Amino acid sequence: MDTVGTVLEQALAIDGATGVAIVDFQQRRVLGCLDRGSGLDMDKVAYGDSDVMRAKLYTLELLGYTPDSVEDILITLDRELHMIRPLPRLREGGVFIYLVLDRAQAPSLDEIRRQLRSMEPLLAL
Repeated sequence: MDTVGTVLEQALAIDGATGVAIVDFQQRRVLGCLDRGSGLDMDKVAYGDSDVMRAKLYTLELLGYTPDSVEDILITLDRELHMIRPLPRLREGGVFIYLVLDRAQAPSLDEIRRQLRSMEPLLAL
């Protein structure tokens, strides 16, 4: 299995995870995705969350922050958590992991971040 596939499998194994995608936000393109009931159209995710990522980086730049200061962007819905996690090593290329979790089954945010961080070195895009 390729490294993108390995990371997708590992991310989907996080408790409560229902969908995951690896997205190139510069090109608004899904590099890979897996779904276990999220029901999301990953092409729409890539397009929409690329705009979210760009807007946040632009705003932070206006405030004097560097792009590497973003650990993740968390969107909290009534039943789900949506996490956008830019990959530090691949940030200039515009790559992030998009993870959807069932709030009732998800581990703590620190645990989710720890698990995603452990996967990042596997990606050699």
